[in-house]
Amino acid sequence: MSLILPNEQQLRHAAQVVYQAMPATPQYSWPLINAALGCEVWIKHENHTPTGAFKLRGGLVYLHELSRRAPGVQHVVSATRGNHGLSVGFAARRHGMTAHIVVPRGNSVEKNNAMRALGVDLIEHGEEFQDSRDHAARLARENGWHMIPSMHPDLLSGVASYWMELFSAQPDLDMVFVPIGQGSGICAAAAAKQALGIRAKIVGVVSAHAPAYKKSFEAGYKIEAPVSTQLADGLACRVPDEVSLEIILSSVDHVLAVSDSEVAAAMKLLFVATHNVAEGAGAAALAAAMQVKRELGGLKIALPLCGGNVDARQFSIVIGAWSYANADMEVCI
Repeated sequence: MSLILPNEQQLRHAAQVVYQAMPATPQYSWPLINAALGCEVWIKHENHTPTGAFKLRGGLVYLHELSRRAPGVQHVVSATRGNHGLSVGFAARRHGMTAHIVVPRGNSVEKNNAMRALGVDLIEHGEEFQDSRDHAARLARENGWHMIPSMHPDLLSGVASYWMELFSAQPDLDMVFVPIGQGSGICAAAAAKQALGIRAKIVGVVSAHAPAYKKSFEAGYKIEAPVSTQLADGLACRVPDEVSLEIILSSVDHVLAVSDSEVAAAMKLLFVATHNVAEGAGAAALAAAMQVKRELGGLKIALPLCGGNVDARQFSIVIGAWSYANADMEVCI
């Protein structure tokens, strides 16, 4: 199935839907991040949305449009590792709908609690995201609930609002690094880039412990791969979305893979340099930029801190592993 990227008018319409629920998020250039990478860096703070992650934007637009297309829908269902479910729960409550969200067993305790606090009917099923996604589809068929996919033009258009903000504020960027979970973030970057005529290269970022999209990008077709990341659950994709992959293949310049240890180092650097908390996936873009920092001299780049929803215990372990001898952190001490 092909997806035609939305044009500028469509993206601006979606942004207005988003702004009914939240303001634009800031982008800052932090001196210690610039020093660490040796170039001009802009951090887009999607951890400042009402749910702590960029996904909220897509959920707001999707359910707004669904309520117009199918006003009788009362129950929606989807699968998540957390941020997509928070998005759906937040938006469903605004439209008086019940959101049923399936998560894998062992999912983030704090993300689960946050979804329940939004009124979500939380269902634990399976050992990984794909198991949960398949179960959500079964529940939709059995109960007549509306199934919210991981990728859809409305989700993409909503998410693209943050890239429209960033590209409008910094139109002369040379490169952006974008984490890839199910693909809405990086496909939205491609849509906004095309709509605004931005020249920046797009570099995708996956977990080295969930390399499906990288393998698929390099092969030119969908390849499944096992998931073993313990830190970047937002990147824990075993089966690439075909629509997302099609856009990535046509719009992305390169895909990098980062290890959990590299992600942990980026989480620490973000905290020290900006006093912002990043979840694993939220720090992945910085981890990738650190990996190739010798190639970034003289460039102007941007990185989304796309989510800050990390469990306190996990974050305390990451920060507790701090070492003043860590070479990657020398700039901060």
